[in-house]
Amino acid sequence: MAISQKSADFFLRSRMADAEAGSVEALYELGVSYSTGRGGIAVDLIEAHKWFNLAALSGDTRSQACRAEISIEMTAREIAEAQRQARAWLGHTGHHRYAA
Repeated sequence: MAISQKSADFFLRSRMADAEAGSVEALYELGVSYSTGRGGIAVDLIEAHKWFNLAALSGDTRSQACRAEISIEMTAREIAEAQRQARAWLGHTGHHRYAA
């Protein structure tokens, strides 16, 4: 069953809001969605790495494993970009942790 763009947009908005509120589960789900294309979201390994990285910083072991798994398929430049985006997101949301 195809998921409408409207549903994909709603999913992203709701997960982003939950992530900004500090939900580690939302961070993990965003990583899964971007790494697999689940929910009608385009696969984007840089975005996936960013979200897994943010969840991993909160101690989520699933995200640590997923981040390591997708890193194998990424270039050093892509990983660096994902880390830069994670740091920017942390700065934007006021969560003060360092993105690995």
